[in-house]
Amino acid sequence: MRFEGKTAIVTGGGTGIGRAVAEALLKEGAKVVLNGRRVDVLISTANAIGQGEGVAYVAGDISHPETADAVVGAATKRFGGLDLLFNNAGIFAPKPFLEHTESDYDRFVGTILKGKFFMAQAAAKAMKKRGGGAIVQTGSMWALQAIGATPSAAYSAANAGVHQMVKNLAIELAPAKIRINAVAPAVVETPVYGTFLPADQVDVVLAGFNSFHPLGRIGQPVDVVGAMLFLASDAASWITGAVLPVDGGVMAGRL
Repeated sequence: MRFEGKTAIVTGGGTGIGRAVAEALLKEGAKVVLNGRRVDVLISTANAIGQGEGVAYVAGDISHPETADAVVGAATKRFGGLDLLFNNAGIFAPKPFLEHTESDYDRFVGTILKGKFFMAQAAAKAMKKRGGGAIVQTGSMWALQAIGATPSAAYSAANAGVHQMVKNLAIELAPAKIRINAVAPAVVETPVYGTFLPADQVDVVLAGFNSFHPLGRIGQPVDVVGAMLFLASDAASWITGAVLPVDGGVMAGRL
């Protein structure tokens, strides 16, 4: 029970990697506050993974800083404080650079970079009162390597900002005993692909990326969860400012 007595926030906690992280945290003794934009999804997830009074939820878009304050406030009011933040919320939709609009740009940067920035800020203020904590950001392999099949300049730029934020905050927050790291996943099977692909094409398109990964398959949420929980745990107590590729070997090279 690595997280017994700990309180965690999981943004993007209703589906995919976020839901898997929240479920794993509950099994390891943590209290969890879920955040996402769709209250119906949060209710469904909370009911599915909840254990007694151990899970709460706050709906809201983290691109608005007041959402971060509301989520941290709920963790403090319901569970007495905050120890861990899994800053997982994000969006993804490939689009050629020459077709990007200002609205597209604002949407990616707002959720991915601005949202994670102010969510981390609100969380760090609460963690400081507890004498420390840990933040794990979900970044992206696309911020480390461009992929021609999935043009995503704004998405990649926003996540590159997340990666660099991790390094800066590692230095700034170290005196408060707050560690911050990130994972950079490659292709992971989550509902996000259904937001821009027809339902009958999702499985076919994702299967086409199996060979892109040296380990021969796309990832599943559970593949990322282990790394995220490790970075948040005491086993990683001397790790901060790191961006860990969880990518089936993509960043190592190609076969």
